[in-house]
Amino acid sequence: MRLRPFQQVDVFTDTPYLGNPLAVVLDGEGLSTEALQQFTHWTNLSEATFVLPPTPEGRAAGADYRVRIFCPGRELPFAGHPTLGTCHAWLQAGGQPRTAGRIVQECGVGLVPLRQDGDRLAFAAPPLIRGGPLAEEDVVRIARGLGVARADILHHAWCDNGPRWRGVMLRSAEQVLQLQPDGAILAGLDVGVVGPRGKVGVVGASDAEGIAFEVRAFFPGNNGLTEDPVTGSLNAALAQWLIGAGLAPTHYVASQGTALGRAGRVQVAQEGADIWVGGHSVTCVHGTVRL
Repeated sequence: MRLRPFQQVDVFTDTPYLGNPLAVVLDGEGLSTEALQQFTHWTNLSEATFVLPPTPEGRAAGADYRVRIFCPGRELPFAGHPTLGTCHAWLQAGGQPRTAGRIVQECGVGLVPLRQDGDRLAFAAPPLIRGGPLAEEDVVRIARGLGVARADILHHAWCDNGPRWRGVMLRSAEQVLQLQPDGAILAGLDVGVVGPRGKVGVVGASDAEGIAFEVRAFFPGNNGLTEDPVTGSLNAALAQWLIGAGLAPTHYVASQGTALGRAGRVQVAQEGADIWVGGHSVTCVHGTVRL
């Protein structure tokens, strides 16, 4: 074991403790997969990441660093808030990208470009592994698990970009916030729920705070169904679905975490063929860990 640089970062917020926390070990070299998974469990957070040098192939393709992303019980090929939080920590620790204002991360899905916009970072949403409408039996099961009528699910789609999200849109943000999902019915499913915060029926209409959608994310955890405070992968896939289907404008802000006492804000912008998903991050804990 040795001391390794460490940060705990709050993502999708500029105010500490109102976003989604992430453990970042800035030197993951020489550690086994079992050790990485064990440390992830110990943090009791939704994800932990471990920074490594790029592979030779990744370096040749322009990667600035490589990251392995873990959640309780498994390694993830990609996740959004760990991508932003790891990049924030890497830069805070003195990381120097090859191109100013642009960072290239290597992870399980390949290379993920990020860009800096002042003190905010954004990643380009990776291609969906699976899209298109859900099977009707899945929609019926999700409606039962969420405790809503089938008719309240206005739209639905696969939002699989590594995590196998199933996305559903309800009638309003208020309905999304009132959900009390049944973990037994939703067991084994990763479910993302979105509802408009602006005027119902007006695509992308924002409320008085400039927020277009309320989002919630439910997935299997160690103790049953877990709710994620703010979810980059889900918001990326939702944006690809909603913008592509004409259900959202090309630029909007989503809120997530309200039901958990958080205030996550996710900035979405389509530019050409890319959809950029970003937000602020802030370091809350800085030091070393013995690993």
